[in-house]
Amino acid sequence: MTLLSAPADTTENNGNGLPNVERLRAPVARGETRAEPWRRQQLKAMRQLLDQHQDDILDALHADLGKPPTEGMVEVLALRQELKLCDRLLRRWMRPRKVTVPLPLQPGQAEVIREPLGCVLIIGPWNYPFHLTLQPLISALAAGNTAVVKPSEHAPATAALIERLLQKTFNSDVVQVVQGDGGTAAALVDQGYDHIFFTGGGSIGSKVLAGAARHLTPVTLELGGKSPAVVLAGADLAVTARRLIWGKGLNAGQTCIAPDYLLVERDLRNPLLEALKVARSELYGDTPLNSPDLGRIINVRQYQRLEGLLQGAQAQEQVLIGGECDATKRQIAPTVLAVDRSDDPLMRDELFGPLLPMIEVEDLAMAMEQIRSRPKPLALYLFGGTAAQQQQLLMGTSSGGVCFNDVVMHVGIPDLPFGGVGPSGMGSYHGEAGFSTFSHERSVLRRPFALDLRLRYPPYRLSLDWMRRLLG
Repeated sequence: MTLLSAPADTTENNGNGLPNVERLRAPVARGETRAEPWRRQQLKAMRQLLDQHQDDILDALHADLGKPPTEGMVEVLALRQELKLCDRLLRRWMRPRKVTVPLPLQPGQAEVIREPLGCVLIIGPWNYPFHLTLQPLISALAAGNTAVVKPSEHAPATAALIERLLQKTFNSDVVQVVQGDGGTAAALVDQGYDHIFFTGGGSIGSKVLAGAARHLTPVTLELGGKSPAVVLAGADLAVTARRLIWGKGLNAGQTCIAPDYLLVERDLRNPLLEALKVARSELYGDTPLNSPDLGRIINVRQYQRLEGLLQGAQAQEQVLIGGECDATKRQIAPTVLAVDRSDDPLMRDELFGPLLPMIEVEDLAMAMEQIRSRPKPLALYLFGGTAAQQQQLLMGTSSGGVCFNDVVMHVGIPDLPFGGVGPSGMGSYHGEAGFSTFSHERSVLRRPFALDLRLRYPPYRLSLDWMRRLLG
């Protein structure tokens, strides 16, 4: 069987511009994708794609988001890490898991095997348009699936590159790419896939879930939310400030696990502000909009949304640090703002930009009340505090992930499951979690014909008391 071929024939669809899902599902149904060599060949092809087109990837990310090469390389390296982990552990993940057979059901052998789901749909986001579109594809291929990939239309340079590279790299009955807007995504969802993996905002995620429900299609939603960062006594304020400014400036704040707002113990407020000023200057200079390391907002609509929030805060004299912006370049400098009420416009929705509201709290208990009053976030950060306070935070809150004394970095551990909870998402991926997401756990029992006890068959003679003793 040919695993790689010339670019896909885009006419091989249902006559409406959409892929032929049954054609993509066919090699999985025939069992061709279950073999380990098939899966490794797809992973090898992905590795070659990254090796041969690194500069193209960095150029596309810069064109769409103004990403400096270092931040663009993070997207490439994240995929390399995932491929490296798959290469090392794929055989272990594929191995059947033995299950003990209870004595009354012996003789017999039981096991759980992970089998591919079929053809899956992956809908990518615009903030990390290469990494977050291809990473779930790696998991899907490792699990033996075929896939349809829908890149974000809001990152057009990267979307075009993804289409060109995937069509060049994979056989058309393994991976196909579909371009288009939200209407195209809705039409794809309505085709009835074996799994849908969506990364993006909650409002669109709810529409994907509703569309998938018509076909009982399982869905993984990687969403976001207002991820808080708590700063308590004991924090190294210089390091804390540096990490907060970095996390908020990374990708111009357009990161789903960026710290969305700060909860700071009252006595630390002013010292932390001074440290944040110093850190911002160290990272982006005295004129951040001239820094080559500050990316830009994805499009005019998103820029105007953030600019409107900033202008409202400026009118209320809430700006503590920063506030610089440039509509021509679609850039906003990392900005810290004072917030003293829960209904402030800055606290209504996920900011998804380089604006960082700061709220004073008396102690950790008050901070936890603030956190619990809002939907469960994708990430939760705590700087400082004691080991007991870290445990208190873990026991008294819920979030997709937690990171102590840093931000964002937990996502860089390839085998640590990543996903949200409640409004911040459902399901997880990365490493074995991604392999499991795109696999069905199939229960298997093998029994011999020997020792066919008549007690199980009518007419029933086994007393209820003996049934309880044997099976209860």
